[in-house]
Amino acid sequence: MLLALVLGAFLFLFFLPADHFDSGQSMCASKWLFDIECLGCGITRAIMHLMHLEFQTAWDFNKLSFVIFPIGLLVWIHVFGLLIGKNYFSFFKKLY
Repeated sequence: MLLALVLGAFLFLFFLPADHFDSGQSMCASKWLFDIECLGCGITRAIMHLMHLEFQTAWDFNKLSFVIFPIGLLVWIHVFGLLIGKNYFSFFKKLY
């Protein structure tokens, strides 16, 4: 069941249109309270555009997404591997 959830979440986000999260109000507390964008503002939108290979749009939303997305992908592959009984990245074992 957990395996289906992990795999399904990635596939669900992949098949959404890249601009699905582009409109709407910001959920950032920093933006609400102080009208200042934090380092995480736009990361969801940027990662969605990265998943759809729209690099310039992702860069415009948040430059940090080019660091976060590969790390998140490695973590996702590691969790997927643990669920199927394989250890793809042994260096993650040191973290827990």
